[in-house]
Formats: sequence, C-alpha cells, structure tokens
Amino acid sequence: MVLILDIQKIIDEVSIEINNVTDPIAKIIIAKLLNIIEMLVQENKLLREENQKLRDENNKLKGGNGKPNVRPQSKQNISSEDERKKKKKKKNKKTKNNKKNIKIDRTVDRTVDPNTLPEDAVFKGYQTVIVQDIIIKSDNVLFKKEVYYSPSLNKTFMASMPDGYEGEFGPNIKSLIITQHFQHKMTEPAIVQFLQDHGIQISAATVSRIITDNKEAFHAEKTDIIQAGLPSSVYQQMDDTGARVNGQNYYTHILCNEYYTAYFTRENKNRLTILEILSQKQLTFEFNKITYALMIEMNLSHKILTKLQNQPALKTILNHQEVDAILDNLFPIPGKYQRSRQIILEAGAIVAYQNLPYATKILLTDDAPQFKQITELLALCWIHDGRLYKKLAPVFSANKDKISSFLDNYWDYYHELLEYKKAPTIEFAKSLEKEFDIIFSTITGYDQLDDRINRTRLKKDSLLLVLQHPELPLHNNNSELGARVQARYRDISFQTKNHKGTESKDSLMTIIETAKKLGVNAFNYIFDRVSENFSMPSLANLVAEQGLQ
Repeated sequence: MVLILDIQKIIDEVSIEINNVTDPIAKIIIAKLLNIIEMLVQENKLLREENQKLRDENNKLKGGNGKPNVRPQSKQNISSEDERKKKKKKKNKKTKNNKKNIKIDRTVDRTVDPNTLPEDAVFKGYQTVIVQDIIIKSDNVLFKKEVYYSPSLNKTFMASMPDGYEGEFGPNIKSLIITQHFQHKMTEPAIVQFLQDHGIQISAATVSRIITDNKEAFHAEKTDIIQAGLPSSVYQQMDDTGARVNGQNYYTHILCNEYYTAYFTRENKNRLTILEILSQKQLTFEFNKITYALMIEMNLSHKILTKLQNQPALKTILNHQEVDAILDNLFPIPGKYQRSRQIILEAGAIVAYQNLPYATKILLTDDAPQFKQITELLALCWIHDGRLYKKLAPVFSANKDKISSFLDNYWDYYHELLEYKKAPTIEFAKSLEKEFDIIFSTITGYDQLDDRINRTRLKKDSLLLVLQHPELPLHNNNSELGARVQARYRDISFQTKNHKGTESKDSLMTIIETAKKLGVNAFNYIFDRVSENFSMPSLANLVAEQGLQ
C-alpha cells in the first residue's frame, strides 16, 4: 500500500518533470490528464467523507458510537486579508500622546523630604505623572419614604422612589449587568460572582430577570433605530448566523449599514424572512402582471399559475392570513406542492415590498439564494467571492501556481476599484469594466480554476454595481462583524429560552452595537435610559443625522 506521503512525493516529482515537456501536443494531453487527476482526487475526498458517515451510521445502528464529532483544525487558509491589503511603505512611527484625553479625577501633590535635600537645592516646579486606577464599591441606599394616612379618605400616601430605582437594585447595577452580558460577553454566573465579590447580594435568577424583563422601552428604541437606519443610505447590508432558541436551531439575521447594526432572530432564513425584516413586520402580498411573470421566472408551472389566477378570493393586495387561505384552497393536501406554495408567497411579497415608498434599493450580501430578487439591485461581496478561489485545493504545484498568479490579478483589480471609489469618473468606470472582461475571461488550463473564474464573470453586474454607485462598499464585512457578535454571544449563552429572552438579546445587542458605531459610550447610554434621565440624544436621531451628512 502506497502511503499518502509517497503519493505526494510522486506528484511533486511529476510536477517538476512536466515543466521539461516541450512537445505542444504532449502538453495538451498532459494538461487534460492532470485535470482528470485533480477531479478524481476531489471525488475521492468526497467519497471518503461519505464512507465515514455511512460507517458511523452503521456503528450507531449496531449500538456503538460513530467517529467523535470533533471539528478538525483546517490547514487551509481561505482568508484574503493579506492579499487584499495594499502594501505600504514603512513610516517612522510617531509616539502618540494617548493620555491627553484621560479624565483627571483628583490631583495629589508629592513632596520631597526636606531632610534629603542639600542646602543649595532650588524648587523648579512639578513633573506630572498620570496613573490610571478604578474604584469598585457598592452604593447601597436606605430610602426612608414618608408615609401619611388620611382617615377621611381611608387612604395612605407614600413618597415615591427615584426613577430607575424600582425593585431592589439601582440603575448602575442594572446598566452594568446589561453591558457586561451583551457588550463584554460575560456569562450570567460570572456576573453574579463579580457582584457578590463586591458586596452585592444578588441571585442568578435576579440577574437573568434584569437581562430579559421589562425591556419594552429598549424594543421601541430598536424599532426607532431601524426606521432611521433604512433610509439613511441607498444600500443595506445583510448576513446571518446560527442561533438556538429553547433547543431548536434558529438564525440571527443582521441588517446594517455604516451607521447602525440590528439583530433579528428568526426560525427560517428564506426570502419571506428577509422581506419581513426589511418591511419592518409589515409583510403584504401583491398580485399583478409583474408578480405572475416573476412566478414563471421562479419556475412555477403555468398550470398552477392559471389555477391561482382563477381563485375567487384573489385580490391585488393581500395580508398573510388572506394569502394562506387562498393557498389552502389551492393546495388542499397538506405537504404537497410546498415549493409552488413558497414561490407564490415569495413572488407576491417581493413585488409588494418593492412598491413600498421606503423599500431598500440595493442589498449588499454574499451570494446566498435567499437574498436574490428581493431588491431592485443586488451588490455582491468581493471578499466572499475571493474566498472561493482559496478553497480550491489542487495537488499539482503547477495548478497551485496558476491560482496564485490569478489571485494576484484579482486583488490588483480590487485595489483599482478602491481607487475608483475615491475619484469616480465615466472614463475610469468604462476602463474597469473592460478590464473585468479581460481578467475573468482568462483560460488557465486548470479546469476547476477556469470554472471558478467563469462563475465570477457571471456575477459581473452585482460585483461591478460599485461603478454606478461608488458609495457602495466592496465587501460585506460590516454585516459579518455583526454576525461575529452573535457568534461570540453563543460562547457565553448556548441558547435563549423563550421569545422574551430572544427579543431582549436582539434589542440590546442592536442598541449596543449601534452605539459603538456612532462613538457613543454604551454603558452611559444604557444607564441614561434605565435611570430615565433621557439626557442623551437617541441613537435613532444620531443615525438619521449621520445619514443626512
């Protein structure tokens, strides 16, 4: 049996010998054979993975255990961070005065012991040294509330508590718990331990209630942020990542632009879910000629379309309940024609959404199918596309060199697009469009790479939308960073238990991440709201102001 290391050694030797071939016909034949080998290697890898799954399933049926489900550490680096960073000349680093913005809470004079000074010592002033420190201490307050009783009215009158001091804990603790959990990603047990270490008698149940209960004001703020954020730019960015709710797999969707980030945890990640988020829960369905054409484009059969058009209850504008009633009549057998049902719902919702006055014009996303056809224009992320090239895993060094050479051109072009964004002109745009056609018509002879290049070429309109709208980012990093916040939250809280906890998480993460984008101190903002001072301007107003600039 030939070892894998021996196979790789043979492949490396073959790669060296190929470079010495001069016969053009032989080169063509060898190139075809190498592509067949590359294809067979990939197929063998997939078959091995499938075989292992079947072995695991067989062992489980026999009462044993399958292979441990340990996620392997991938040796393949698909990050494009190094390639897309334009190399800059090294500059002499200047020392920054990072202490100039430090708030001075108190000043302490330090004197020199006179006994240590010589007789001719002359006072020359002070040398200042700033030392940062923090004091964590309790501020437990005993409120003595006056009580009066009126015999004539048979009524008791009692002094009220200050705003934010409802319950047994003040606004500082409430604000600290919220920001520690959602901003600093501390687990609830860690928060309990931290508070108890500093003299606060608090239970885990109380911490949980402070995190989840009575958050209606924050839910309203989240709604205000979204309403301000949607019209703040011509585009919106979206992404999603996994979430768990009461033992079930859900998805947390991220909607954002440069001014805000909002979170929505939903059961699905289909088009209807995206439309429900973008329409701010005002999902309606419109049926007209445009809708029917879209249904045909989405592969709804003409026979079913005709039956739909003949439904007596069909109107131009319907709500979800009315559409479901029509579809239940059209498809009376549960579970059948599910795809057709979904197409009808999606097409109706897409047309209704695009006719709304506040509909988003451009959606910037990855290439996932649920984002397509929803908005008038779809912009795609160059970095997501670039990662697909890094996922190619050729075995021959010649093919590795071809990928490396092509990616050099790929990221050089990316940097040209960045330059265009700084100073867009019609001539520059035409030049970049021609260059795109040249680069992504390249034939390398490595079939898998050529197929990937062709797939990028087919996305031309979405990848080059920036030529018409230079304000568009070239990547979807904004929403990916938002998704990373949810991913880190999963590290400290495996799941939310109910709708109340899920909604609390989404609203508070929306507020905290939006505050971060706007340069607002999240703790101060949460405290301002919990204490009901409302001295700080709302995040929604700040988002709206940024959008007007």
